Amino acid sequence: MGTRKPQRPVTVRGQSSGPAGNDRDLSFRNYPMDSPQAAARILALALLADGTIQLSELSSLSRRGTLQRLGITEAAFDAVIHELCSDLLAGGVANSGYLVVGRDVLRKILGDIGDPDLQRSLLRGVLDIVHADGELAGGEAVLLAVAADCWDIDPFDSYRILAKPGRRWPPQVRRVRGDSQSH
Repeated sequence: MGTRKPQRPVTVRGQSSGPAGNDRDLSFRNYPMDSPQAAARILALALLADGTIQLSELSSLSRRGTLQRLGITEAAFDAVIHELCSDLLAGGVANSGYLVVGRDVLRKILGDIGDPDLQRSLLRGVLDIVHADGELAGGEAVLLAVAADCWDIDPFDSYRILAKPGRRWPPQVRRVRGDSQSH
């Protein structure tokens, strides 16, 4: 993917808009509800939530076929990333060198996804991105928490959505767990 880093780091922060109106001036492009572009913007936020786009995060998307599952090409995904960065730079509030996205803006963006299956698929993609570099940054944690709240998905059960119903644990996991069943 030919994704370039934004000019300023971007992070997702936990505060809501207050009197200072951190989110008040942020205006984002409108994408159709449940569209590949709306879904891609959420993945782009996950990529940017820790302030930088890591190669491991992009590799994770490619390795797991996330973009293909969402029906978006790499070129279209790059365009959504650039549009998001442009929107952030046009109206973003800088704090310690980072562009800040508050919870209210996140809720608005996450509200563009109403299909529960797409929400679960996106949460899987966000988790892949978040775990790709082996660290959970504050902005990533906020994005996960707000998504879980908005979409009514229990954040502590988020890993369960990675498993397909009816699938067995791999043999090496069954041995470690001490499972005697071989469903």
